[in-house]
Amino acid sequence: MEDLKFALVQIDLIWEDVSSNLKKFDNFLTQVDSDTDVIVLPEMFSTGFSMNSKKLAEEMDGTTVKWMISRADEKNTAVLGSVIIHESEKYYNRMIWVEPNGDISFYDKKHLFKLSGEHESYTAGTKKLIVNWKGWRICPLVCYDLRFPEWSRNGGEFDILIYSANWPKPRSEHWRSLIKARAIENQCFTIGVNRIGEDGNGLEYIGATSSYDYSGGLLCESINEEKIDHVVFDKSGLESYRMKFPFLSDQEDNSET
Repeated sequence: MEDLKFALVQIDLIWEDVSSNLKKFDNFLTQVDSDTDVIVLPEMFSTGFSMNSKKLAEEMDGTTVKWMISRADEKNTAVLGSVIIHESEKYYNRMIWVEPNGDISFYDKKHLFKLSGEHESYTAGTKKLIVNWKGWRICPLVCYDLRFPEWSRNGGEFDILIYSANWPKPRSEHWRSLIKARAIENQCFTIGVNRIGEDGNGLEYIGATSSYDYSGGLLCESINEEKIDHVVFDKSGLESYRMKFPFLSDQEDNSET
């Protein structure tokens, strides 16, 4: 069974500056191992977590998505990250998955962060995305989604949860605890990719980009440094653990409620 290798990219984003951020990511992506299967970037990686949706939004054929397509092709790997997108007169915080052949899938963030006014600048998504990649099933979600276990619930349809975020320092312990909890309760590998530095609103970020295995074991974590962490997930270990501890089959069925 094929293992899957991820590159988790944690950097200090440049506020509302698409060109400078993409150049910065280009410099960092030179450090990505050649056998990487998926590169994961933070939430709104080309702008920072801005509510200036009308000013910063791009179309799906815009600069940032084209950049993602190009890097996926160059690195021969999938690229995943959230981008501000304008579509059908609405604005979305959109998690975009790009494969080396140019195929694109996306998930629009469902839980919008009202404390920052995100619900006034963006439209919430309604459907989860499950990506099938090299024999693995991956569910990508965005930042605030992490606080809602019912939205992250694994009914047996995915092997990996990924959260792309701009999660500030004052609640960093929530971030760590919730990522670990999502891994344990869903018996899946779980990734959280965050930024560091300070944004245009004066919010500070320490990153704590991390990954956990299906039993809640910490695989990697980076704090307060610009860094790429490489982590490899073992499919046979996951399947053996689920067979030994078949907790997922005992969860409540809410399909009729």
